Amino acid sequence: MSDEKRTEVSELGEFGLIDHLSKDVRFYNASTIKGIGDDAAVMKVGDELIVTSTDMLVEGIHFDLSYIPLQHLGYKAIAVNVSDIAAMNATPKQVTVSLALSNRFSVEALEVLYEGIRMACEAYKVDFVGGDTTASRSGLMISVTAIGTTTEEKITYRSGAQENDILCVTGDLGGAYVGLQVLEREKQEFLGNPEMQPKLDKYPYVVGRQLKPDAKMNIIYELADLGVVPTSMIDVSDGLASEIFHLCKHSELGVAVYEDKLPIDKETYETAAEFSIDPNTCALNGGEDYELLFTLKQEDFEKIKNHADIHTIGYMHQAQNGRVMVTRSGNTIPLQAQGWKHF
Repeated sequence: MSDEKRTEVSELGEFGLIDHLSKDVRFYNASTIKGIGDDAAVMKVGDELIVTSTDMLVEGIHFDLSYIPLQHLGYKAIAVNVSDIAAMNATPKQVTVSLALSNRFSVEALEVLYEGIRMACEAYKVDFVGGDTTASRSGLMISVTAIGTTTEEKITYRSGAQENDILCVTGDLGGAYVGLQVLEREKQEFLGNPEMQPKLDKYPYVVGRQLKPDAKMNIIYELADLGVVPTSMIDVSDGLASEIFHLCKHSELGVAVYEDKLPIDKETYETAAEFSIDPNTCALNGGEDYELLFTLKQEDFEKIKNHADIHTIGYMHQAQNGRVMVTRSGNTIPLQAQGWKHF
């Protein structure tokens, strides 16, 4: 019997696994500026910075074809990758799409999937330039690589926040998670009674947040128009609290977040209450909102204070002051991150 130690991937988790496997990675080209550890890798080509991000969506893990239409799935696959490019304060230019699919998918079904891909490419003004297609013995897998450009003056990493920077988030939070709860409930009712019709009319916003998320490229363009370069940034894919922790870790800072500043849509709030879920828990830990979380210098506050889609939710402070949330009652409690766990 072998004495070789076996470590389960679940012991490390997604980010621990990435840190472990990449600890001995070396760069051999001077053009590589940033590798593993941010929303996208960064390479210097001439006067431009090229940013590249890859994301994989796996059936049964990231999506359920019993309730997500293929057209929406194609759109979402592009949007979530464009969101990573946006999080680097860059502009997406090209995407590649690779598929692994089982024989249950017809040509007609794939045409619908690719229609969603084309719609997203049109919406974000990106070129679909290639990819790969292969067979799968179990379901559908979609891997998208997005390529964008920016400059050294505008590139934004997770590591640039400074003490007293303002913490901001776009849009609203928790909707995608609540939408998922609605879809899962309707699926279970359908499995029990295949004659039933899904009751989704009451939840258009939250269901839409789950099925067809939108990358916030408009915010990147608007910040540029305002002359604002965030000091750090990340997209909200695994839950707000988890993403805040990433900014804290990479910038070596702590944070204070104000509970009463968390932006939550009325439909999200009411639907969470219907499911007996705390709306703040949805906002902090739900994930898949694909909003942008970023920090700004204090002097930039005047430029964004009246922006309807940018919300100030806290500030960065010294690491020894911890990662805390100030409750509505004024109490200070540790901020908990319980976002999506891949393993």
